[in-house]
Amino acid sequence: MRTSDRVLSNVLRGRSPARSTLLRTAPPPLQVVILAAGMGTRLGRDHPKPLTPLSDGRSILERQLDGLRSVLGEEVPVTAVVGFRCEMIMQAAPDLTFAYNPDFATTNTSKSLLRGLRNSRDGGVLWLNGDVVFDPAVLGLVLPYLHADQSFVCVDTNTVADEEVKYTLDEQGFVRQLSKTVVGGLGEAVGINYVSAADKPALIEHLAACNLQDYFERGMETAIETHGVRFRPIDISQFAAVEVDFETDLNRANALLPGALLSGAADVG
Repeated sequence: MRTSDRVLSNVLRGRSPARSTLLRTAPPPLQVVILAAGMGTRLGRDHPKPLTPLSDGRSILERQLDGLRSVLGEEVPVTAVVGFRCEMIMQAAPDLTFAYNPDFATTNTSKSLLRGLRNSRDGGVLWLNGDVVFDPAVLGLVLPYLHADQSFVCVDTNTVADEEVKYTLDEQGFVRQLSKTVVGGLGEAVGINYVSAADKPALIEHLAACNLQDYFERGMETAIETHGVRFRPIDISQFAAVEVDFETDLNRANALLPGALLSGAADVG
């Protein structure tokens, strides 16, 4: 089991010749951070939310890892930022690298992402909320932006719920505002994002300046405002992605599993 805060491997290898050709053009090293430190009190489980079982027999975390590896390669390096009952996640996925947020009970996602980025290697970072259930085809859709090292936010334009993170755009089509309090939002952020190698230092600086209870989107907003960081919105609404905060979200994710969520995996890459 690897428990250091450093990602030890930067090898990218695809499963098919076509996918391998694509991956060899990506700027190394691509790395993934999964935010899995929270207590998940709204879902009301006694285990970390990423370990919530789904109707297909896998946990949310297992499904995320299967999707990442099927598209980005079996050896794509993944770091999980853990906190609440961290030993359960470490035992469930011992092949990951782990970064520990000891203040998980009093901080929000801005500080977990800060730990993940500070412990990343050179290069861009794809990060996921540890409670998002998504069609692996989403990753196929964003591959060109990973190859180009372009910072982005995955968004769903089919829905704009009041309690979700919403966004607006500037005149060039990049994200201007990104929060739960946005008025006139154009869609919802789904919890799958990427920061480029060039933009990562600015995002780290702004996450460090966030209040303890800020979501990571606040750090993104201030980096946009004061550093001119540009996150491109990637509309993934043709595919399914559900952030599981409540029991109704879990039911919706499970309802999608037999069909849309599984159908795209074989066609990606």
